[in-house]
Amino acid sequence: MIGKRVLVWGMARSGISAAKLASDAGCKVRINDLKSAEQIGSALDVVKTEGIEWRLNEPIENVLDDIDMLVISPGIPYDLPAVQMAKEKGIEVIGEIELAYRLGQGHVIGITGTNGKTTTTSLLGAIFENAGKTTHVVGNIGIPYSGKAGSMKTDDYVVCELSSFQLESTVDFRPEIAAVLNLTEDHLNRHKTMENYANIKMRVFEKQNRENYAVLNYDDAYTRAMAEKAGSTVIWFSRTNKPENGAYVDDGVIVFKNENGEKTNVCRVEDVYIPGPHNLENALAATAVAMCAGVPSPVIRHTLRTFRGVEHRIETVRVLDDVKYINDSKGTNPDSTIKAIETMKEDTVILLGGSEKNSDFTEMCKILKNSFIRYAVLIGKTGERIGETLKNVGFTDYEYAGYDFEKAIEIARAHAVKGGNVLLSPACASFDMFEDYEARGREFKRIVNALKESEN
Repeated sequence: MIGKRVLVWGMARSGISAAKLASDAGCKVRINDLKSAEQIGSALDVVKTEGIEWRLNEPIENVLDDIDMLVISPGIPYDLPAVQMAKEKGIEVIGEIELAYRLGQGHVIGITGTNGKTTTTSLLGAIFENAGKTTHVVGNIGIPYSGKAGSMKTDDYVVCELSSFQLESTVDFRPEIAAVLNLTEDHLNRHKTMENYANIKMRVFEKQNRENYAVLNYDDAYTRAMAEKAGSTVIWFSRTNKPENGAYVDDGVIVFKNENGEKTNVCRVEDVYIPGPHNLENALAATAVAMCAGVPSPVIRHTLRTFRGVEHRIETVRVLDDVKYINDSKGTNPDSTIKAIETMKEDTVILLGGSEKNSDFTEMCKILKNSFIRYAVLIGKTGERIGETLKNVGFTDYEYAGYDFEKAIEIARAHAVKGGNVLLSPACASFDMFEDYEARGREFKRIVNALKESEN
């Protein structure tokens, strides 16, 4: 890479980290974004380095001259005309994940899927740390892979959460163990069809060989079918079946059966600390990955018993007036919200809605109607469309709060019952009202923690 002329397009977190990594590796780096330096702000301080050329507040087409490699940020669609222009000029186009993989070291584990990625990635990070391994938890989880790659050692473990946006621009990326957790409708505004979406997810194991492992969900029709296209050793996980190998439940116990048919008892299902059937699936996936990596089962058992989950995913914020307030801002698609709904075992008021991803809310609304959800407060761009879907399935206990988040929480509080819950699980992205789902979750927590106890 020394001396290679690299253009990094997009100055969000991963783009800034990629520019710094490429510069440190001896590349001649140019950075570009339509925003000005003033608009991006102090985040650019790390690339105020000799040898990095700033070409900000300019269209990408103007800065492609004398470039060997274009590194694009995940938010930039791979089919944009400027990307095709770069290819026609003979410029190699890769993403931040690919750059970090080429310049990093360690045993790489890739985790993707529609839902459960962050929890499974975080859980695996805890498992490897508890096993005494130097561990880097990176990727879509919010810590750029490129920000850590330069300091990685050969024996380190890299647990990388991967979105479809990130996988779209991989080339040689080959994790030793790759897991696809599930596949449900999401991001079709970008990927257009489920077939395209599935093909992009399969890039996580596309370059693997028989010495590598592809960990797949046996219970999911899409991921089960992926086994036919895997060139690596397929290991299953299943919550409801007993596949020929992998992690599954046998008489209330999580077990792992290796390729030779040898079974290991890991722990009882009831001992898994994080609640809900979806988290049991996450625990099974993490168990399968960790066992493939040679982690001793007592370490996995201890971690499953003690791991307390991740922020913004079915996170209890507080109990006020005997009502539990739960932050599931990471519920950014209908299937994720279905999992949160199914976890509720008391009367619950739910906050739904956000920015548009062309999702179909019908199945979610049908399940909501027959769950412990007693009232729905709808917000944001998709709120009214969700309301129409709720009405179509026969659920009419809802109201639309527009773009006023505080008002929505006040309405939810007014309809909550003692011993019940208020659940933020929007089933949508956040960009109509917030910078990202994390900002939405933080604001929910701020408002809820500021609420005063009732005087009654």
